[in-house]
Amino acid sequence: MRPREQVQAQIKAAIYDGTFAQGEKLPSENALADMFGVSRPTVREALGALATAGLVRKIPGASGGSFVREVDTNALGRMLQDSLSHVLQLGSVEIDEVSQAREVLEVPCARLAARHADQAQIDAARDIVSQQKRIDLSSPQVSELDQQFHRIIAEASGNRLLVAFVGALHACTAPVTYLNLTPEVGHETILQHAHIIKAVEAGDELAAAEAMRDHLAYVRQWSRDRPATES
Repeated sequence: MRPREQVQAQIKAAIYDGTFAQGEKLPSENALADMFGVSRPTVREALGALATAGLVRKIPGASGGSFVREVDTNALGRMLQDSLSHVLQLGSVEIDEVSQAREVLEVPCARLAARHADQAQIDAARDIVSQQKRIDLSSPQVSELDQQFHRIIAEASGNRLLVAFVGALHACTAPVTYLNLTPEVGHETILQHAHIIKAVEAGDELAAAEAMRDHLAYVRQWSRDRPATES
């Protein structure tokens, strides 16, 4: 490996084994250069590559420096959201692709939620549906509440990776904004949310999965045919 790759690999290994703890400030570039017997520009390149990989974050200023990122599922969700945002802004992702990805992720979420959901999560989802019934369809809360509902179902699955992926997908694409949201469509989607909760609360995994699949199929049916990058 080139010197930069060697330094990058050694810092990465030190992060993985806890030598450099999560949230910890790394030694200065000069100190790292002395530690690894390389030049300062080589260290800077290695740190830049680690920052791109999401293991290190750089903070400018006198009190700044390079810090080990907090690497957990919350951090993964933020990284996924950033990456998805870039893809959506630079590419041409179709609504149908978003819909397919949602089905792959959210149908299993609903099934697992029926197995693992606690009462607090069920109550939170019901509260969101109650709020959805009260607000006007033109309110910005329509998208926010939809994201919250689907994230709670993901959280109830007990699978933190699913939470990260579902949360990132909803935050980046706000799927409800693609709907031809007539009063009838809005009313039906809220009813579908209520059916999902009912199945989850009953612990009926098959019914929960089917309710989510039916909901996503309905959303797909009433989505406007425009790319996900369009606002």
